[in-house]
Amino acid sequence: MKICVFCSANKQIDPDFFSMTEELGKWIAESGHSIVYGGVNCGLMERIAKSAKEAGGRTIGVVPMIVEKSGRTSDYVDVEIPCDNLSDRKQLMMDQSDVFIALPGGLGTLDEIFTVVASATIGYHQKTVILYNMKGFWNSLITLLDNLKQRGMIRGDWREYIKVASSLEELAGILCG
Repeated sequence: MKICVFCSANKQIDPDFFSMTEELGKWIAESGHSIVYGGVNCGLMERIAKSAKEAGGRTIGVVPMIVEKSGRTSDYVDVEIPCDNLSDRKQLMMDQSDVFIALPGGLGTLDEIFTVVASATIGYHQKTVILYNMKGFWNSLITLLDNLKQRGMIRGDWREYIKVASSLEELAGILCG
């Protein structure tokens, strides 16, 4: 399976997120799956790739030209897929991946999550996004989604498209279940 991981490229975040990301990368590799990710050499992006590579895994980095030109491409990318911009990057990531895991992240991660989910809701694919709710990171987003549903802004149940896992065991259960 090709698992796309959306996550922060920032370094100044909770150190527990780094250790939990490392655990995930190792599990993905040891389970025989590949990682598709943004290919950047910092933050959780670098940690997921490094831990997967160290455990014998394969990584596919979808790297915008602006990232490559600035020298921020990770050394842990096995297969580099260059792209023009972030819109191309998201489409290529969707095309390359079977499922998506969202680790803690900011605006870019939110953009990626909702691009994938919106595409699924109108029938472009039937792929799932899993919010890895490390230390309750996604709690406020979950509350917002519930509120939008309650107000009639979301048709159906958003949980058909977005799953939530608070531990690696829960996440593995969703992926392998």
